[in-house]
Amino acid sequence: MPTRGLIGSLLVGFWIAFSLVDCSSFSRVAFTRAEQDVAAIPGIPDARVWADDPTGLSRTAPFSDGQRKPRSIDVLALSGGGAEGAFGAGLLVGWTEAGNRPEFSVVSGTSSGALIAPFAFLGASHDATLKDLFTSGIAGTLLRVDGLNAIFGSGAFKTEPLKLLIARYIDEDLLHLVADQHRRGRRLFVVTTNIDAQRTALWNMGAIAASDYSERLQLFRDILVASASAPGLFAPTYIQVQAGNVRFQEMHVDGAVTSNVLAVPESVLLQKVAFRSTAKPKLYIIVNGKVTPDFAVIGDGTLSIVARSFYSTVKANTRSTLIATYDFARRNGWQFRLAAIQPDYAMTSTTFNFDTDYMRGLFNLGFSTGRTGQQWQSSLQALAASPGSGRFSSSGPNERVEARVPPAAVISSGAWE
Repeated sequence: MPTRGLIGSLLVGFWIAFSLVDCSSFSRVAFTRAEQDVAAIPGIPDARVWADDPTGLSRTAPFSDGQRKPRSIDVLALSGGGAEGAFGAGLLVGWTEAGNRPEFSVVSGTSSGALIAPFAFLGASHDATLKDLFTSGIAGTLLRVDGLNAIFGSGAFKTEPLKLLIARYIDEDLLHLVADQHRRGRRLFVVTTNIDAQRTALWNMGAIAASDYSERLQLFRDILVASASAPGLFAPTYIQVQAGNVRFQEMHVDGAVTSNVLAVPESVLLQKVAFRSTAKPKLYIIVNGKVTPDFAVIGDGTLSIVARSFYSTVKANTRSTLIATYDFARRNGWQFRLAAIQPDYAMTSTTFNFDTDYMRGLFNLGFSTGRTGQQWQSSLQALAASPGSGRFSSSGPNERVEARVPPAAVISSGAWE
């Protein structure tokens, strides 16, 4: 793998050093905060909304245009995790095999979860694509050091392999299918981080697919690239927007920087949400990784330290988000389901190991847990588990969420009500 090579490590080391003087190969057009606040994709005003903006979110809510609502609102949130996305892909395929995988009303994805999200949204008919994406070996081509650009540019690795991978699976036919489901009222969201604004961006992928925007296919692909581009390792993605008569480019990077998993947007988390239907929504969260600390002795190399640090920060972000999401579900009577890689499963020390055999093992792990139906946790006891404790307890898919916060989640639920 390139990440283990001496040349790759040296290049990344030089890149870190030169980044101190902020070398850049791209000159950006300046814009103001006021322009950023009103910027939109031309012709698709709600293509991108902010996770902290309740007004924008209300306009993109599922079944908000008078479509017939299903009896059950099922929400699926797919986290980032790099190569560990193979776990989530396998879980979905195994869940299909079990025969009780629902049609999700809302699907959201971040980073590697964003690459899974369109196929999870379209259902079992795209399971073969999920398997191919994570087990065929194509992901093994992703990490290629970007020569001098690794030193003087904005990313250590070439973005082109990631773009080619996404283009291989995302085409006009897929956009038509996503658009059809969007018109039914279902919603597909992809999470990126706008690092100019320091805000979490939610991309309404169905609205993009259903639009008349001439560049909708390229935009759809660019958003997926952005969501999966860890900053510093891959170059950011620039997305053209318009504010009045002014056009400029927003800089977007990996959604995991601000929100590694998004089941409930941050502007909604503190609210009491009334639901007219007698059937309360179900939140299904797939974490493509462990939610527990995972000990490993890290090598004294630049990339190893950077990757491990990024992964540790994202894991802490994820755990905090899970606590807030669980508390939201408990207060509102929603069902909460969490699936993650078991604490005792042997994993690589970074998320950037795209070795095919490693990913196949993760896919098979996900498949077996999805097929048995024992993957879902209805509380946050998983956060208290440790590698020495073996498998954390699980619950059946039809159990109600527990009406208590376990000791591991040391929060005062009343403080948020």
